[in-house]
Amino acid sequence: MDKFVEMQTFAAVVDAGSFVKAADSLAMSKAAVSRYVADLESRLGVRLLHRTTRRLSLTEEGRTFYAWCRELLSEIEEAEAEIASGNVDASGLVRVNAPVTFGIRQLAPLWGEFRTRHPKVTLDVTLNDRVVDLVEEGYDLAIRIATLQDSTLVSRRISTTRLVLCATPQYLAKRGTPTHPGELAGHSTIAYTYLGTKDEWHFDGPQGKVSVRTQPCFHTNNGDTCRAAALAHQGVVMQPVFLIGEDLAAGTLVELMPEFRGAELGIYAVYPTRKHLSPKVRVLIEFLVDAFSPRG
Repeated sequence: MDKFVEMQTFAAVVDAGSFVKAADSLAMSKAAVSRYVADLESRLGVRLLHRTTRRLSLTEEGRTFYAWCRELLSEIEEAEAEIASGNVDASGLVRVNAPVTFGIRQLAPLWGEFRTRHPKVTLDVTLNDRVVDLVEEGYDLAIRIATLQDSTLVSRRISTTRLVLCATPQYLAKRGTPTHPGELAGHSTIAYTYLGTKDEWHFDGPQGKVSVRTQPCFHTNNGDTCRAAALAHQGVVMQPVFLIGEDLAAGTLVELMPEFRGAELGIYAVYPTRKHLSPKVRVLIEFLVDAFSPRG
């Protein structure tokens, strides 16, 4: 049995949410789709899908395998698209959405170089921190800083960042320096509204994972505002390295409990589909991947 077809069929079932819809999208019979998935599960020796008469859901093994399938299939499609469009100039409008702080600090300095390389591409860049609906709102590409959940969207990781817990020396002199995440409940904290875990902050410690429910004195949907409040000695903040790295280096912010590490987040280029990916979007993705690649 063709492993590629098995993987393609399994991914189509997950994306469509049913065997019937997957069969339509693949131009196969429902029986053929069921057979491919059953053969895949038999070969792997695990159940990938929970099946009921009303719905399908992924098992834990299914979620892991689906992520790998999506990545491998996407790479194959991207390679085919690159070959197929190799002789086509990148041109036209690309609508991009990105988080505000990352867009200003990290992306804004890059757009000039991109336009110099690809003068026929026109950019329309929108900055906001909410998660936009790419298809509904007409974006070709979005930058997301997160641990991505299961999605029908396609993603390409361009970099990573880490959340760092910190405060000013002045705040710590007044309120004391916490030595364990559990002590944060007694501290003033500054919270980023769009943090995936909300006011519950998670850490990887020497003895494993630790989480604490904070009681923020300040909520905001903007990272720069979180940073400004922290620099004004208002409390403890947890923000990504790209935002507060210079403050840590200058000593205006001090990292707390480094043995309890904040989450590592991927920085992704997210787009609706790799199928027939246009040259203008493809060259932008490749440009961003190259721009954020570590230099030797």
